[in-house]
Amino acid sequence: MNPLDMMVTDLNAEYMGLPRLSLMENAGSCLAQHISSIAGTINTSPKRVIIFTGSGGNGGDGLVAGRHLLNYGYEVEIFLLNHPRNFSSSQSQSNYLILQNMSPYAPGLKINHITDSRDLDDFKIKDIDNSVVVDSILGTGIEGKLREPSRSAIKLINRMPGIKIAVDIPSGLNPLNGKIEDLAVKANYTITFHKVKTGLDLNSEYTGKIRICDIGIPEQAELFLGKGDLLRIKKRNPDAHKGANGRIMVLGGSKDYTGAPALAGLSALNTGADLVYVLCPESAALPLKSYSPDLIVRGLEGEVIHEGMVDDILEMAHKVDCVLMGCGASQDKQTGKTFNYILEKMDKPLVLDADALKLVKKDIVKNYEDLIVTPHSSEFNAFFREEVDFNSTLEEKIKALKNITPTIKGTVLLKGRVDVIMQQDHFRLNKTGSPGMTVGGTGDCLAGVVANLRAQGISIFDAGCLGAFINGRAGEIAEKKYGPNFTAAMMIPLLAEAMQY
Repeated sequence: MNPLDMMVTDLNAEYMGLPRLSLMENAGSCLAQHISSIAGTINTSPKRVIIFTGSGGNGGDGLVAGRHLLNYGYEVEIFLLNHPRNFSSSQSQSNYLILQNMSPYAPGLKINHITDSRDLDDFKIKDIDNSVVVDSILGTGIEGKLREPSRSAIKLINRMPGIKIAVDIPSGLNPLNGKIEDLAVKANYTITFHKVKTGLDLNSEYTGKIRICDIGIPEQAELFLGKGDLLRIKKRNPDAHKGANGRIMVLGGSKDYTGAPALAGLSALNTGADLVYVLCPESAALPLKSYSPDLIVRGLEGEVIHEGMVDDILEMAHKVDCVLMGCGASQDKQTGKTFNYILEKMDKPLVLDADALKLVKKDIVKNYEDLIVTPHSSEFNAFFREEVDFNSTLEEKIKALKNITPTIKGTVLLKGRVDVIMQQDHFRLNKTGSPGMTVGGTGDCLAGVVANLRAQGISIFDAGCLGAFINGRAGEIAEKKYGPNFTAAMMIPLLAEAMQY
């Protein structure tokens, strides 16, 4: 499992209502069982466990394991490599407090507070040959060079005799690619949680034998979108220049429909896009300009999008990171012909929404890999030329989609009470939203958010997933603020808040 996916899943389990403290308790308990099991396989069965703990959740797992190992009859010596007040995990602090409350009378428990790497220089343990050494210093969040006293602790662990057990991943090993940038614990066993991290399979020399702990994370924490997925959004580079955080072209609008492309463009801006260009018929340009000075509106001669605009459209598409096509475009035959012609010439990341889903021929984009389509039920049937019964159960709906969506290479974001985001047969579900979002324009907001996320380099599948979650969450915030009666325009300023975790 990708380490980012693991962090996302962990947070999503909490978002579903499963406390992280419970997960840490499950992890530590399972870890203690495995440690005891491994100790039982050694000829001179060790009765002493030495645990090195860091300041994060990985260290907390070690603290919980130590408490359970005491109940199993082991002597437990813990080396805290950070002062408890500096713990980055509140759950780890809670479990340290439990041990402190036990310490006045806890035969077999010893806690050492390491304030300086030099404190480890005089480290001496009697009968160390008959001890189990546990590494719960660093978890999957490791980045770059190691800091003290963690670095010295890892060197010490590697010098120590006895069985060495790593918690989740050997400290210092990159959980994504298995590489070691500085140094790492060389473990005999690695007890990992939930699923094996990708890096573990790539460096057996350091991981040793791998065992997996089921810590009670439900499958739905991976399936349903949650706050954890917001970790996938890239942080802005403080040295970036204008346009580096996404340039988007919205191709839409017509004489009678000017609000849709404005809502899409403003939603893209409110979720982080730097520049949004709206290309529209000249008849729609003036109203579009009046919505906001932040939109760069270029009117092309005509009342609807037509073939005479192709050169200008392709020229602008070349300058942006993502193209959103369809919002307010109308269903004029000239517009459909133009859309299909453009798509035969263009290779930019593409979002198809609204009228484009009824005008674009699926066969033209079936092999378009960088594509996201955002239909509601009737638009889905129109685009795929199908007759899916969307009044069926969610399970039946997903089964039907698995037979249809593989006919294109792109991602399908099917809007509904529960949004279904699917690429080939891989899918996720989104439950965020509000009954107030039946108002016109919320789909245009969604398309703008998705286009912006793709423009920022997020994959088409994750852009579809995050777009659905963020847009729906903005609707929930709007309902809390205004009640069930709000407009799409009232949702847009809340998108930034919806992106916070």
